[in-house]
Amino acid sequence: MSLRPPCEVVVRSVLPAFRSLVARSLIEDFNFSQVAAAKKLGTTQASISHYLYSKRGEKMVKQLEDSPSVRAIVNEIAEGIAADKISPLDAMLQFCRLCEALRSGDMICDWHKSCLDVPDTCNVCPTSAKKNP
Repeated sequence: MSLRPPCEVVVRSVLPAFRSLVARSLIEDFNFSQVAAAKKLGTTQASISHYLYSKRGEKMVKQLEDSPSVRAIVNEIAEGIAADKISPLDAMLQFCRLCEALRSGDMICDWHKSCLDVPDTCNVCPTSAKKNP
C-alpha cells in the first residue's frame, strides 16, 4: 500500500481541475482575458492556457462539473471574483469548502481508491469510517 493520503489526490488532481473550472467560468461567462484570470487566481497565463486547452486532467474536470455542489462553488467564486466581491482569502476559503464538501461524500475516497492500492478496510475518509468502523 502506498503512503499517499487522500489529501494528495486533492492537491494533485482535484484542485487543479477545480481551478480550471473557475478559470473557464471567468473567461467564458465574465469575458476575462487569460492574463486577467491568471492574476485573479494567483497563477500564470500559461497555467490558464493549460487549463483551457490541455486534455490532461479532463476526466477529473468532467467529474467535478457533474457535481451540483461543485458547480455551485465554482459559480460563487467566479461571480465573486468578477464583481470584485471576494478577496483572495475568501476564494481560498471557498477552495477549502470544496474539499470539505468532497470529503463528506464518497468522491475523494473513491478517487483515492482508484489511484492507489487502498484496502477496502481503509477508513481515512469520514464516510468510509462510518462504513468500516
